[in-house]
Amino acid sequence: MAIEIKAPAFPESVADGEIATWHKQEGEAVSRDELIVEIETDKVVMEVVAPEDGVISKIHAAEGETIQSEQLLATLEAGASASASPKAEKADKASDKAADSADEQDSDEADALMGPAARQLVAEHKLDPASIASTGKGGRITKEDVLAHLKDKPAPAPAAPASPAKASASKDSMPQVPAGPTGERVEKRVPMTRMRARIAERLLEATHGTAMLTTFNEVNMAPVMALREKYKEQFEKVHNGTRLGFMGFFVKACCEALKRFPEVNASIDGTDVVYHGYQDIGVAVSAPGGLVVPVLRDADFMSLADVEAAIRDLSLRARDSKLTIDDMTGGTFTVTNGGVFGSLMSTPILNPPQTGILGMHKIQERPMAVDGEVVILPMMYLALSYDHRLIDGKTAVQFLVAVKDLIEDPARILLQL
Repeated sequence: MAIEIKAPAFPESVADGEIATWHKQEGEAVSRDELIVEIETDKVVMEVVAPEDGVISKIHAAEGETIQSEQLLATLEAGASASASPKAEKADKASDKAADSADEQDSDEADALMGPAARQLVAEHKLDPASIASTGKGGRITKEDVLAHLKDKPAPAPAAPASPAKASASKDSMPQVPAGPTGERVEKRVPMTRMRARIAERLLEATHGTAMLTTFNEVNMAPVMALREKYKEQFEKVHNGTRLGFMGFFVKACCEALKRFPEVNASIDGTDVVYHGYQDIGVAVSAPGGLVVPVLRDADFMSLADVEAAIRDLSLRARDSKLTIDDMTGGTFTVTNGGVFGSLMSTPILNPPQTGILGMHKIQERPMAVDGEVVILPMMYLALSYDHRLIDGKTAVQFLVAVKDLIEDPARILLQL
């Protein structure tokens, strides 16, 4: 029985997708729930699995092809057994033909298809160009091909040592030529992935379409670090292996500060301002295709353990390209932590239509003046980028100071002070 395998239904925010990778080819057997194809959209990579055991009888959309929502991708013959793929047979024949053709090349043709670096190595080692397997474009022999050939070639027996007089004379007679770079300078041009292109588009939209400004402050991390050191083992044991990190404190501090300054939690829609009565916090995480921002829904109602567990889950799914469209949609404010990569200070870019984003950075010990004395403290720079069309400088500074005060005295988060 033939079963049609279609693309998933895309949400309204996703216009189309692109076939990223076919994991199965025509004629190959598949098992139920086995991954068949990956579809890359502007936001996430979506996986399509086999609905039944069977064989892929026909593929209707090639890799790199743009597809629409619920478009036919392949036909599956349920219960059929695998047979040799016609494409695979053609590929084998073409490979054999190419190998025969390569064996028939004479040495003059091979010499003409060598780069300067490869030709120099061939001359130095007195090699036969016809015996070197070429991997370059159009059968061109590259330096790497010659080096691979030399590596596979058995080393010659060591020659008898020359007399000191002959060695000295030979050394004097041979001019010393300084060794220079012999490798070919390679350039590679590849198209942007849909996700990377979308990220680039959004960044340009943020810089060109908003009045973005950044204000800075610094926070003493000693109180939070002491609290974390004191309770991290007990916290992990009580909360089923969830580790106590710094992101949870900052997310909860931002939720409390957003309640006090609703403009930072608002968004601009045309000529209207939309004030959100909830805190959906986007958390920037690194994924193979670039930085993505999944959202913690109703973060103000989540406990510290819930926030930490949710961030870890989203990070793992981002790493494995398992995030869904729903995970990436919405958000009223964003927190990003460049400190995990060693960033000491940066100006984070807004994630429209949001009007604020908090940037965390590396914790670094610095001498600070405390009560007239110099004390070494673990300090972190905080950066708040905001849309000046909606948020005044005073409001932005007060918001950042509120986050700073909450982090420097974590009890305020619990007591909502």
